[in-house]
Amino acid sequence: MEIINSQLIGTGACLPDFVLTNAMLEHMVDTNDEWIVQRTGVRERRIAKNMHTWELALGAAQDALADAKIDAGELDLILVSTCTPDTNTPNTAAILQNKLGAGAIGAFDINNACTGFVSATDIADCYIKSGKAKTVLVVSAETLSRIVDYTDRGTCILFGDGAAAAVYRATEDDNLGIQSTFIAADGSGAEYLRMEALPVEDPFAEDRTVDPKARFLKMQGAAVVRFTARAVPQAIDTALQRAGITADDIDWVVPHQANLRILDVIARRYHLPKEKVYVNMDRFGNTSSASVPICLNEMRRNGLLREGQTIVCTGFGGGLTYGAFVLKL
Repeated sequence: MEIINSQLIGTGACLPDFVLTNAMLEHMVDTNDEWIVQRTGVRERRIAKNMHTWELALGAAQDALADAKIDAGELDLILVSTCTPDTNTPNTAAILQNKLGAGAIGAFDINNACTGFVSATDIADCYIKSGKAKTVLVVSAETLSRIVDYTDRGTCILFGDGAAAAVYRATEDDNLGIQSTFIAADGSGAEYLRMEALPVEDPFAEDRTVDPKARFLKMQGAAVVRFTARAVPQAIDTALQRAGITADDIDWVVPHQANLRILDVIARRYHLPKEKVYVNMDRFGNTSSASVPICLNEMRRNGLLREGQTIVCTGFGGGLTYGAFVLKL
């Protein structure tokens, strides 16, 4: 049987210019730089002022296509992961397909919160392996500042905005590309990290006033950390097993940038030097589904990703969802 893998051929990113520092947050909520850094590792984050999610997605997509040295007309499918779309319909991927001039191809969104890029990569890989697509664009774009309550110090210190993208292309070289994927969910923890989309109400009621803070993200931090401690090792272990490799074969772990303490746990769990677990959350905070591809793009542009390396990417968050994939360069 012919083996088809999904090779990473390009990455890109689009980050807002405005930088929200911890010093600025000190004037907004009862917090301080030392407290934030010790508990999260975040020093600053980007905020998209008066920008649409699709605008960030477009910038990241154009950057990734240029890096891959292809044009939009060569794409067979566009996937966008976001939990902060501008509209429920049309979906962000359809808007992006039009803005890119990609032609009449499939385009749809995935809302899997912080696991979104891993989930979208899994779907892209399935399309490529089945032969239904040769080249797939995956874009993760988030404007989390629109759902953050800047009077809640438990959440506003964490999140930032940004977008990043990856282009995958079919290859018959079984030593290249995605070697395995794993995705899962545990909906019993849905209440731990949630935001309202549309209110649950009587549509015929005279008064349909909605709490203005209903759309804000709400998080039970301790419960999410407990979930992560269980879910991340399961995701990585399963992806490694499916790829037929061990932790000794890993050159880089590229995790969702949720909390520096969690990333330290990953390093200890797999007996990896901290230098092998990529971290940029000090500069960008938690950008949900965009965090893993933002890391990959930085690593690629800075020459950290090299031919022959084995990369493990993992995501975890709202849903609760979790997953991982193994990528060979």
